[in-house]
Amino acid sequence: MTKRQKKENRELILSGNLITAILTLCIPIVINSFIQTMYNLTDTYWLGKIGTDPMAAITLVTPVQNIVVNFGSGITTAGAILISQYIGAGNKADAKRMAEQIFLCSMLFSLLCAGICYLATPSIVSWLGAEGAVQKLSETYLRIVILDMPFLYLINIFTAVHQSQGDTMRPMLLNLFGIILNMIFDPLFMLGLDMGIAGAAFATLLAKVPCAGIAFFALSNRKKEIFIDLKDLHFEKEKLLSIVQIGFPTALGGSTMQLGFLLMTRNVYRYGTLSVAAYGIGNRINSLITMPSNAMGSATGTIVGQNMGAGQIDRVQRTCILARRMTVIFLFIGGLILSRDFVADKIVRIFSKDEAVIPLAVEYLSILAICCWTNGFYNVHTGLFQGTGHTMITMAVDVSRLWVFRFLVLFICETVFQMGVQSIWYAVVISNASSALLLWVLYRTGLWKKNKVKIKKERAEG
Repeated sequence: MTKRQKKENRELILSGNLITAILTLCIPIVINSFIQTMYNLTDTYWLGKIGTDPMAAITLVTPVQNIVVNFGSGITTAGAILISQYIGAGNKADAKRMAEQIFLCSMLFSLLCAGICYLATPSIVSWLGAEGAVQKLSETYLRIVILDMPFLYLINIFTAVHQSQGDTMRPMLLNLFGIILNMIFDPLFMLGLDMGIAGAAFATLLAKVPCAGIAFFALSNRKKEIFIDLKDLHFEKEKLLSIVQIGFPTALGGSTMQLGFLLMTRNVYRYGTLSVAAYGIGNRINSLITMPSNAMGSATGTIVGQNMGAGQIDRVQRTCILARRMTVIFLFIGGLILSRDFVADKIVRIFSKDEAVIPLAVEYLSILAICCWTNGFYNVHTGLFQGTGHTMITMAVDVSRLWVFRFLVLFICETVFQMGVQSIWYAVVISNASSALLLWVLYRTGLWKKNKVKIKKERAEG
């Protein structure tokens, strides 16, 4: 992105048409999210070709990987918030130094976690309750795929730095390259080389390596306004404290939520591998239709961050209202279509040929889809609170979503109404809606109007 393009993006975000600004940022993020989701969907498709046990295994251990990813994403989320606010205030020097702090923290964390999780894999899988073939497959997959952490974090840093500047196109193109590699490697390793679930893990790992290399080269390019200077890398106490203040709540909330997902998966496993497979298929397909909601939340966070840095509170509120309306309308229409049994059945059959799994997956997907519009409230308001630095609020809601709403509904459905595996389905949708309602109530209080990020105006550049 040229300096002229960056200036145009900044002007669009700070003073241009808001609908244009939202769509300019959101559309590439949607495509990027779709590309990232394709990593999992590609694995799901080819695993469906080799049996139900591999599908159950990858569903069982994916939340473990997500716990590590989400904790580390707290660092990059903080980076995107802080960098965008520095840019909004005109502090390019601070924005650059913040990017370097994010790089240092993320790389050290990813290397440490990859090593620990690799060694602890057998214990983790055993704790999840896996037995027999599923246990062996789960250990194989997790031990290989966890090694992609440093590469994934490097890609996430690249995304955070560019997105905070209003550039969502380059992260999209980088992930597109990665999914093309993954789509080639999956059938080659899994079927061509007969590696099974290990092939799926190696395909995911090896697809990220060249992408991480490109990301590192781009981040260290000294011609950029914000770049990583490897010769000048050192920890800065003030910026580290900012990362901890903004990032730790996001990290804790995200990882705690993923731990809740892990325990939910463990609960599903009590109903058998067919239910686990159906649960995994339903979640992955549902993630496709909710991608615009996630993207809208990210776009909202970027626009909110820059405008808060510039002190434009009214524009922040207008951004939230517009983004929320656009997202809820889209999800309501899309969910209504996907919730039809004949539509859900056709899509589920792409990922499984097991006639025992298909009805369960269709039922779960239909319930998820009809209620997915609540994600619009959840994601947009999350973007608003994160963009203004109120990550303690998003952490509290994330934690309550799983540990209060979801498990409470699950307990009531299982013990009072004796609903069996359907207890899982309804626990998911009711907890999602409850957390969305809670965020909307908090939005109405106006807490977000107080910016939690401290920007030193005297260092602003023209």
